[in-house]
Amino acid sequence: MEIDVTSLPELTRRQEQILSLIVRTYTNQPEPVSSKFLVDTFNLPFSSATIRNEMAVLEELGYISAPHTSAGRVPTENGYRYFVKRLINAEEMNELTVVDQTRISEKLQSLPLATEQWLRVVASVLARTSNTAALVTPPVAETSRFKHVELIAIQGRMVLMVLVLQEGAVYQQMLALAEPVPQPRLSDVAARLNNMLADQSASEVRVRAVHFQQLEREIIELIVDLMEKAAINHVRLVYREGLSEVISAFQNSEGAQQAVRVFEERAFLNMIFGEILTPIINNVQVVIAGNGRWEELSRLSMVLSRYGIPGQITGAVGVVGPTHINYGRAISAVGYVSTLMTEMLSSAYSDDKPALAPRLEAPDEPDESEG
Repeated sequence: MEIDVTSLPELTRRQEQILSLIVRTYTNQPEPVSSKFLVDTFNLPFSSATIRNEMAVLEELGYISAPHTSAGRVPTENGYRYFVKRLINAEEMNELTVVDQTRISEKLQSLPLATEQWLRVVASVLARTSNTAALVTPPVAETSRFKHVELIAIQGRMVLMVLVLQEGAVYQQMLALAEPVPQPRLSDVAARLNNMLADQSASEVRVRAVHFQQLEREIIELIVDLMEKAAINHVRLVYREGLSEVISAFQNSEGAQQAVRVFEERAFLNMIFGEILTPIINNVQVVIAGNGRWEELSRLSMVLSRYGIPGQITGAVGVVGPTHINYGRAISAVGYVSTLMTEMLSSAYSDDKPALAPRLEAPDEPDESEG
């Protein structure tokens, strides 16, 4: 799990204990927490006056704050960050029971791997397990690879090129050649390219261009251009669940609006995935209030992980909610689901099977409404 707290002030053991209790209490019931409540509820080995003094220090350090209308305190963004990095214990990080794990595993293994139905069930199970909104993207090839090209004479110098990539993407492009080329010659060129470029990345295709004649090199240049654009502009499908249920947990309309934007604007979410997720598989990452980088996430917390096969196919899975989510439950749920998905993909795409991402059967504009 990754979250940066290097710039946060260190706390004493007693201050950590009090901060931990405030966060745990508030995430369970989002109401300001008073020193009297802590004394009465947790039978602490120090006085109420001591707790008040320590709470004053925590407030001065920026870990808790006092709402104007209450004598109690609530955690701040930095309070949550310190809690997640330093104070969650191993038991909380593995909060899912055997019953939880069995239920999740049985549901995922009962469906065809990496199909649309499988991904929707992943989102549904994760949302209900973590009591948050859940997001999942399909596993796709990390690098676009050449599969097949067709060249079709249209009229005069005009040729239609149809390019198919290994991950299932199909591109069509009209070419204006220097001079008319008959269909038999175009078919021969396509056959030679298909034989020589199979399963090559854009950079590998570019290197091979020197072995071809002028006409073929011109076509290869266009193929490389399309493959590179595909890698840059690729926006993944996003399957989601639980937004309507989690909206009521936000204490202001701004937080609800931010959650809706994350769910509705696919390009924005993919940008977040691209900047936050590390290449490490099953590495759970926690983003609290945008980690100070995205004002658009200032009211949200996200728990994310990359799943899949390193260097071959990967996807993203995670949950979104208000900053007072149950971090232990969310982290353990995302970690378990990510690991399970990785294991299932690794088993299906073993060394004796092609390392290609499954192609999802989806409409042109996929229905991303909650299942």
